Amino acid sequence: MTLAIILAIVLGGLIIGALARLALPGPDPMPIWATILLGWAGSLVGGVISWIGAIVVLYLYRRFVQHRPITGPGSRRL
Repeated sequence: MTLAIILAIVLGGLIIGALARLALPGPDPMPIWATILLGWAGSLVGGVISWIGAIVVLYLYRRFVQHRPITGPGSRRL
């Protein structure tokens, strides 16, 4: 089970890193392990950005659709 998880993480990093290298034109002379690390780093950054984006969308929804504040006594109103 653990080996399968490790292989999935490595393969996922390789695929994401390879797609990133294909998306940006120009030569990228780097070994395969660097491509895997590139994929891991890109996944981490993308995950953080999407998490922050979800918080912003929730804030905007509460503020402009539900017309309620984020903090204070009015924030508990449904």
